[in-house]
Amino acid sequence: MGVNWKAFVNQISHYQSFILVSHIRPDCDALGSELGMAEVLRAVGKDVRIVNAHRTPPALSFLDPAGKIDVLGDSVEAEDVKADCIMILDTSAWAQLGDMGDVIRAARCDKIVVDHHVGEDDLGATMYKDYQAEATGQLVVQAADALNVPITRAMAVPVFAAIATDTGWFRFPSVTSETYRVIARLMDVGVVPSEVYGDLYERDTLGRLKLRGLILSRTTSEIDGALVYTYVEKDDFAACGAEPNDTEDAINLTLAVRGTQAAVIFVGQVRGGFKLSFRSRCGLDCNEVARQFGGGGHKAAAGAFLEGSLDEVQGRVLPVVREALQKALA
Repeated sequence: MGVNWKAFVNQISHYQSFILVSHIRPDCDALGSELGMAEVLRAVGKDVRIVNAHRTPPALSFLDPAGKIDVLGDSVEAEDVKADCIMILDTSAWAQLGDMGDVIRAARCDKIVVDHHVGEDDLGATMYKDYQAEATGQLVVQAADALNVPITRAMAVPVFAAIATDTGWFRFPSVTSETYRVIARLMDVGVVPSEVYGDLYERDTLGRLKLRGLILSRTTSEIDGALVYTYVEKDDFAACGAEPNDTEDAINLTLAVRGTQAAVIFVGQVRGGFKLSFRSRCGLDCNEVARQFGGGGHKAAAGAFLEGSLDEVQGRVLPVVREALQKALA
């Protein structure tokens, strides 16, 4: 079911100021959707500020060269996060909001969610969601159209990055002919895909390269190669000279192994515990698996977080994945 954009436009008309928020450990869809939506709202005369719980990863700083995105506890304090409306993009889960979750709970203003993930918590917000959308960035384009805002290059570059990365550069099953029609529109106003790809994947640090090598060297396969999994512990980042965000897209590399139907990566967090990422190219529903651990996402890609040591976390997660995959393959 698509978004009721008429209701969205009507609701937007009642507010003058907006705070845009997305999930912790922001990726391209989170940042691109925030930056794109900010430009859309400014085009209709709104006052907009973007505030995230986590800093923009250095590798993605090209999306925000002017440093427009504020960071809670860094460039802005909780008591200064005030607006007529808080708009939450690319997540519908309290656990994904980090310290901004407390700010949102305490805020005495209306809240809106624009998202494409299946799972959701009660955020006390009006939901504008499309589970079939390949990226929240796609919904930003639809919002612009609903508000009669022409797409500009300032909107298009971050939105292109959002859609391109959330579709694995257009190789995931979520891609449709409409995806390419939107991409064509973004290119028509100045997006150069090769430049965005270069900024994303051809500016690697040596640390990122070493970390990916370590991740791949630890890959294990089971169920006749249908399941692969690997891990990163928090001390590995310093040992490789890498950043936590350098694990982005690493799980997709494991799917390149012939015969792989599902993949899991366990990423150690600085404050303890492990971030879990699940991928599937078969009937295994990653969202259903992730929900068992308090997470969520999409059928083909989802995530969660668990406290505990690597052995403890793998001991809880892998049996669930094995059972779900075997049922999917039966």
